[in-house]
Amino acid sequence: MLTKRIIPCLDVKDGRTVKGVNFVNLIDAGDPVELAKKYADQNADELVFLDISATEQKRKTLADLVQKVAQAIDIPFTVGGGISSIEDVEVLLKNGADKVSINSAAVKRPDLINELSSKFGSQCIVVAIDAKQVNGHWKVHLVGGKVPTEIDLFDWAIEVEQRGAGEILFTSMDNDGTKDGFANEALARISKEVNIPLIASGGAGNTKHFIDTFNNGKADAALAASIFHFGEVAVPELKKELKKQHIAVRL
Repeated sequence: MLTKRIIPCLDVKDGRTVKGVNFVNLIDAGDPVELAKKYADQNADELVFLDISATEQKRKTLADLVQKVAQAIDIPFTVGGGISSIEDVEVLLKNGADKVSINSAAVKRPDLINELSSKFGSQCIVVAIDAKQVNGHWKVHLVGGKVPTEIDLFDWAIEVEQRGAGEILFTSMDNDGTKDGFANEALARISKEVNIPLIASGGAGNTKHFIDTFNNGKADAALAASIFHFGEVAVPELKKELKKQHIAVRL
């Protein structure tokens, strides 16, 4: 049985880790390099670094900060934000990223997924999807959730797999930062539609939410930010509890 992964996420803006609710009202959560090292020491399975204002500000991800984080950790490291070309990916991989996460650029030009996956291998390409319910239908949103589209979440998930994505990182904007739990119904449906690993994001508030997303949401990994940053849940204790609930994790 494949082990389930616990993934802390560093949302970075202006060189600092931040966290908000429903993608707004951001507050400072600490130094990204220090936090990254802490999570590696705590036996987190992977780390995700998202430069959340790169796309909106039309600039590239902070390669020098990525390098500092990479040097501080020894776990797989995914970087996203402002990535729109093969050159962007080369810079990040050269600076220590193991995988890259693409979002808005992939929606605007879906061939980008094919190009990156052909060049670097699908295992290197994570497609992040931010979506929320609009009139009862899950719709994809871009630019850190600020730009709505008419694209159906589930159709897009199927397409990104067909185009060569190695993994999907799905964030429910409705659940993000609420600490009310993950969007497990939507996750379970995506999981049924695709055969690549699915990372749940948005809504973690306690240990039970992780148990629920692995059991009910059929997620392969669960990502969280504020509950780890502010010490509400610690990675080692979370993993011990998951193990007790017969969920396979790497201790």
